[in-house]
Amino acid sequence: MSKFNRRNFIKSVAAVTAATITTSQASPDTFTQVPKKSPISKNKTVMGLTSPKMSTVRVGFIGVGERGYGHVKHCCHIEGVEIKAICDLHQDVMDKSSQYMIEQGLQVPDQYTGSDLSYKDMLSRQDIDIVIISTPWRWHTPMSVDTMESGKHAFVEVPAATTVEECWQLVDTAERTQKNCMMMENVCYGRDELMVLNMARQGVFGELLHGEAAYIHELRWQMKEIDRKTGSWRTYWHAKTQGNLYPTHGLGPVSQYMNINRGDRFDYLTSTSSQALGRQSYAQREFPADHERNQLKYINGDMNTTVIKTKLGRSIMIQHDTTTPRPYSRHNYIQGTNGAFAGFPNRIAVESPPKNIALQYDNEYQQTLKQWQDSGKQGREPSAPSFHRWDHQLDKWQAEFDHPLWLKMGDAATKNGGHGGMDFLMLWRMMYCLQHGEALDQDVYDAAAWSVIAPLSADSVTDRSNSKDIPDFTRGVWQTAKPLGIIS
Repeated sequence: MSKFNRRNFIKSVAAVTAATITTSQASPDTFTQVPKKSPISKNKTVMGLTSPKMSTVRVGFIGVGERGYGHVKHCCHIEGVEIKAICDLHQDVMDKSSQYMIEQGLQVPDQYTGSDLSYKDMLSRQDIDIVIISTPWRWHTPMSVDTMESGKHAFVEVPAATTVEECWQLVDTAERTQKNCMMMENVCYGRDELMVLNMARQGVFGELLHGEAAYIHELRWQMKEIDRKTGSWRTYWHAKTQGNLYPTHGLGPVSQYMNINRGDRFDYLTSTSSQALGRQSYAQREFPADHERNQLKYINGDMNTTVIKTKLGRSIMIQHDTTTPRPYSRHNYIQGTNGAFAGFPNRIAVESPPKNIALQYDNEYQQTLKQWQDSGKQGREPSAPSFHRWDHQLDKWQAEFDHPLWLKMGDAATKNGGHGGMDFLMLWRMMYCLQHGEALDQDVYDAAAWSVIAPLSADSVTDRSNSKDIPDFTRGVWQTAKPLGIIS
């Protein structure tokens, strides 16, 4: 949201870098202290929180430059939603959002700008029910807290927090105010992820054992965004911390498959990073020697691998790499006692397939066998389908297990777009829950648990990959909370 004095920022980065080097040689006592027992709170849990039905959801936006503009567009096409106000430091992006609304025949929202804290003027309004926050990471927690304190529900982009303390601040504020704080993890609403959630709930994979998640996305080009856009602030995170900077896209869906915070929870993690070579090399290649990008010391390892152990004994591997030249992947892998699903590319292998799938496998095998016999070919005959080979043909699986939410809204999601429709579907589902007085699919405990992996992974990396306890943000409620249902 804000411009800053870059000379002073470089000095602060140098100071943080020096502190990081010192920390890596310090005793474990100097690292983030995570309470082994959750802090006691007298406030009521917000697990399964519902609010009175809203016939119309009145929305305010903080940040409409990139993600926020997309959310504005989607909200214009969701029935029962009114955009009352938008806030940003830059007039041109607010005008862009307003112009889109004019083109849709909608009333132009009020605009708030002028300073970093102009959003507080917007929060003082009484005609806004929810606020959607799409700003640089450092603003996510303070803006979410201020939103809840103003009596409004907070919906914030990922990650919701950048420190353990901020995670607790979100949880404490949500419980005290009894307001929703949902981190908008859009990947949970992808067609593939919804299908796998449905399959996991129906026991296709057996008892779940292991998951893999990732954000592998080459983003060096963002370093060329100097004054505005994501790279203008995100680049500096690679120069001031280590670990998994961005864990939630892959981790969110896997957490839902495993009922994290609703029957199981994260227990502890260990994290290891590779060398940090790619961004320095890219800066030397793409920028003049005296350019600011070449003055930074990039310390975040090009590839980070973090492993989580859950209370029920499951394991989750998460990887982060936005630097090396390789294809995009979120892994999206889930393994159970009866088989597995793996993404990028999508493929399935199960030992005992569901009845309808087994019949199709048998029919396909008999046809293949007959064709082989009729051809008169010599040598080894085709083998029957088994879990030793991946099935890359997902049509039959989609016909059997496509999620009811996708069956209901998939066409509209695809039409309106946003990462293949997941953005639109997420916003539609948010508004549906608010309009019908239903609990949201993600809550503040998910926001905290998924976001806290970043700072704890940094602690582990700088502590020779020693394990770090993960707080129980639910304060024990995970043991009795109901799993996320197969919503329709």
